[in-house]
Amino acid sequence: MDDKIYMKKAIELAKAAVEHGNEPFGAVLVKDDEIVFTNENQIYTKHDPTFHGEAGLIREFCEKIGITDLHEYTMYASCEPCFMCSGAMVWVKLGRLVYGASNDDLEKILGNEGGCNCSRIVFENSFWKPDVTEGVLREESIKVLEEYFRTHQKG
Repeated sequence: MDDKIYMKKAIELAKAAVEHGNEPFGAVLVKDDEIVFTNENQIYTKHDPTFHGEAGLIREFCEKIGITDLHEYTMYASCEPCFMCSGAMVWVKLGRLVYGASNDDLEKILGNEGGCNCSRIVFENSFWKPDVTEGVLREESIKVLEEYFRTHQKG
């Protein structure tokens, strides 16, 4: 499995999210080297602050397929998942998580000090921990975040 191929798709979805009026986060779900579902952040267009790329993907995919166990799946996220999305990954027993930019990277872009590794904190304190690969196409992911938050900083 070439992580870069799927991460490129997650980054494309992050860019599409911005084009659709949302924040720059994308997620791709893969099983057996095949993309089975994708999602982009839709918090503004769905008027749902919980509809992040990852949590929205889990919600819609599980409902569509009728399952709640994703231990055979890998999720690619353009940025490290937040606490909420990481928690959702625990509850569906996600098999593997691959992400680009870290939450530390995002916090630096936002001008915040003391960022954290949200996913690591959640996984280390939970009954389930997916295999995690960090930093795939990190610079490309950071670039998308920087471009968006340079002009869309909420204050």
